[in-house]
Order: sequence, then C-alpha cells, then structure tokens
Amino acid sequence: MHKSAIAYAIGKLLQVLGGIMLAPLALAVWDYRHLSRAEILSRPEVLGFVVSVVLSAVIGTFLVKTFKVGRQLQGVKEGFAIVALGWVGLTFWTCLPLFFYFWHQSDIALGNGLLAFTDAYFEIMSGYTTTGATILTDIEALPRSLLLLRSLSHWLGGMGIITLAIVIFPGMGVSAYQMFRGEVPGPSKDRFRPRLAQTVSVLWGVYVLFTAAETLLLWLGPMNLFEAVNHAFATMATGGFSTDNGSVAGFQSDYVEWVISLFMYLAGVNFLLHFRALRGDFRSMLDNSEFRFYNGVLLTAVIVCMIVLLSSGLAPIDQAANSYRVAPMSAEDFVGHYETQSALVGNVYGAFKTSVFQALSIVTTTGFATADFDLWPDFLRVMLVLLMFFGGCAGSTGGGIKMIRIMVVWKVAWTHLRKMTQPRLVAPVKLGGEVIDDEQQVNVVAFFVLFTVLFIVTALLMTLFVPDVTTAVTCSIATIGNIGPGLGGIGAVENYSWIPIPGKWILVLSMLLGRLEIFTVLIVFRPSVWRK
Repeated sequence: MHKSAIAYAIGKLLQVLGGIMLAPLALAVWDYRHLSRAEILSRPEVLGFVVSVVLSAVIGTFLVKTFKVGRQLQGVKEGFAIVALGWVGLTFWTCLPLFFYFWHQSDIALGNGLLAFTDAYFEIMSGYTTTGATILTDIEALPRSLLLLRSLSHWLGGMGIITLAIVIFPGMGVSAYQMFRGEVPGPSKDRFRPRLAQTVSVLWGVYVLFTAAETLLLWLGPMNLFEAVNHAFATMATGGFSTDNGSVAGFQSDYVEWVISLFMYLAGVNFLLHFRALRGDFRSMLDNSEFRFYNGVLLTAVIVCMIVLLSSGLAPIDQAANSYRVAPMSAEDFVGHYETQSALVGNVYGAFKTSVFQALSIVTTTGFATADFDLWPDFLRVMLVLLMFFGGCAGSTGGGIKMIRIMVVWKVAWTHLRKMTQPRLVAPVKLGGEVIDDEQQVNVVAFFVLFTVLFIVTALLMTLFVPDVTTAVTCSIATIGNIGPGLGGIGAVENYSWIPIPGKWILVLSMLLGRLEIFTVLIVFRPSVWRK
C-alpha cells in the first residue's frame, strides 16, 4: 500500500470540498448581510464554514504538493482506501459548521462537545450516504446555510463526490477506476471502464439536467426557489432531507407530491439508461431486464398498498397507539392524528397517491414522507420493511441491495434447485440474455450474505441502546439500506436525536458500509492491504 498515493488523492478531494463549501458560506454571509463583519463572523455556523473552507484548501494543497509523486503509485488497493478514508475525512470537514452551531446552541459546555460532534457527524454522514436519517427535532429553526449544507451533502453523495473529482481532475491517478468502482453502486458498473472520465461526465450531466428540471417544476408550484433547490437535491440523490418539519407532507400540495414522485422514480433508474433515452434510444431502457423488474416491484407494491388501505384502512386505533414512540402523544392528540391519517387514504385517489409516493420513497430509498405509515396495518408495515432491502437499479443513486442483485440471487437459487432434481441439467444463469459467469455469481451472493449478516449484527447491537425491538431492527435496515425513516421510534414522524451516542456511531458505520456497498470499507480493514 502506497500511503503517499492516498494522501495525494485525499488532498485533491479536500481542494474540491473547499471550493464547494463556498456556496453555503456565501448564503450565510448573504443572510446576515445586515450585520457588521465582526458580527457575521461571530455566528457559529459562519465561523465553522470559514474554518472548513480554509483548512480544506490549505491542507488539501499541502498534501497535493507534498505527495505529488503518489499520483503515479495508485493501484487497486489505493483506490479502495481512497474511497473509504476519503468519505470518512470529507464528512469530518463538512460537519464542522454544524458542530460549531450545535455546540453553541448547547452553551459550549465541554461535556456537550462530544454530543454536538456526534450529532453533526451523524447528520452529514447521513447526507453524504443519502440516508436522510436526521437528529434534528426542529428543522425549520436551522439557518438556511446549514439547510443548504445538508441538501448539498445529499446531492454530492448521490452521484459521489469522488466521481465529481474525477471530472474536475481527469488525471487524479491510475486508481480512478477503482475509486469509481468503490463509490458508484451496483455490479453493472464494471462495463464503464473505457473512457472513464467521459462516462462520469455523462452521469453527472444527466444528474444536473434532472436536478435543474425538478427545481424548475417545484419552483412553479408552492415552493420558493430555496425550497425547490433543496428538495430537488434530496430527490435526485434519493436522500430525503427536507426543509420542512413535516417533510413533503408539510407543503400540503398534490402537485409537489406528484413532481417529487416522478423524479424519485427517475432517480431509481440506471443513469446510463437515461442518457441513452435522452439520445432517442428508448429500446435500451425497455429491453433492460433490471428496469422491467424495477417497474414490476413498484407496480406490485402500489397495488398491494392500495388494496389493503382501501379494504382495511389504518390499523385498529388501539393497536396503532401501542406502536413505540419516543414522545407519546396525548390521547386527544393521537386521535386527531389518527383521523387525519385515515382521511388521507379514505378514498381511491388518496389511497392511490399515498401508495405511489410511499412505495417510491421506500423502494428508491429516498425516505420522504407524506403519511405516517407506522399507523398502517402490520401487513403493509412488514412489506415496507422488506422493500427497504430492494433499493433502486444499479447505476442509480438508490441504496439497498439493488434490483439486479435480487434478480441474480433468485436466478442462482432457482437454477441450483433445478439441478438438485436434474443433476445432468446444463442451465447457465442468464440475465438479459447474457450469461452470468461464476465469478460474478459468487460476488453477488457474497454481497447478499454480507448485507444480511451486517443487518442482523447491527440490529442486535441496537437492541443494547433502543428499548424497542421494532425500532432496533428498522434502525438497522434504514441505515444500511440508506433509507432514513423506519418504524417505531424512528418512524415517519420521528427522528434519531434520542438514540445514545454509542448507538449513533454504530449507525454512522452502518450508513457508510451501506453506501459504499460493504466491500470497499471492509477491504480497508484488512491488515494485509496496508502492507507493501
């Protein structure tokens, strides 16, 4: 392992980050423009932005100049190390404005420093990994610059800040392809190797185009420009951070829900398929087996949700009231909340709209909410948890296992089942007419097993910190799958602020493992990787 190669690449990433952080810093200065310069700088978030920008630029430049020779020493191991360590380090520098703000809000008591840093790091890691799990209890009280920082971390993490660095610095090093493999989700990315910088530019081009289109459409509705930009960032990254305490439901607009539903759907599709479709090649999309499976899963989820909600409504009120909540409502408030949620799905249109939005939000791992689905019948609650495992298509910004892996695991299992009864059967595993070789099958099955084991281990660990099994289990899948909301104490109307500090750090690692698809992070923990 060439440590100088890692230092050089991380230096480049810090330079990129320093430039990006100027945007929320500029917004902060603008919002405080009526104050004197000294008063502006005394604002904790402004000071945090300045520290982050200056240190990122200075340290990044120092690393690049000092370890320039490392550019020529990058290889496979260095590529994966750069991705894992880069995400950990960039999250640290990005969380500084939030840390300064949280610590100031807690009267800068020394004992509150660890909690402030944990919360800041958790929030930004949730942003970069597009998880959307928040520790904020009053989102609307946050300064606009910090709201933009959260959404910006979503948008950068959705397509990958390292892929952006590859566009800005095409000559980052020979390990650029390994960085791309480590950061862009899904097994189909291996076909992108030729002309990597060009491919990454195409992905970012489509990403920017869709983000701009959604921003415009939301701005034409009840959202102002700031709200539109933030929600477009969160939607296209399949993240879920909102600027409203009530998430998307807070805007009380069918128009907003349908626009966001459309772009959640698009964000869950392989972006190379979008590029081909924009060039007039719709056949590639229609012939893609993963795309068809993605649509089938969504359609099935919507139909099942509609049928159950229209036939049964919400869960019985006594049963729904027993669902774990960190701060239980009074009996009167709960009845009012229950009646409001019941009215949302009390007719065909309402049930259809809500089913479409929530199915898309969960399957694509966006995590936006327009309904308190913790009040839904147990059948639908369990179904939503199962859908959290699926995720979007490979090459999308969605989290989870990915549709293509689910398909491969099923085909492998079915083929082996057939061979048990027909030993002489020759039936290669195929996907989209192409044979999946043994190495690819092992890779997919190994990922599926590791994902499942990680889910179980995280759920078990969270039972040590969470007094509710449902909450502990959904904490696990909601962070590994990069979804955000779960059930019980982390439901659609809850947050993660109450979880103890050790539990938050377990979930931080869970989010990182899920976003970088486990292998990238685990490889870095192998001692043999660091030996020359």
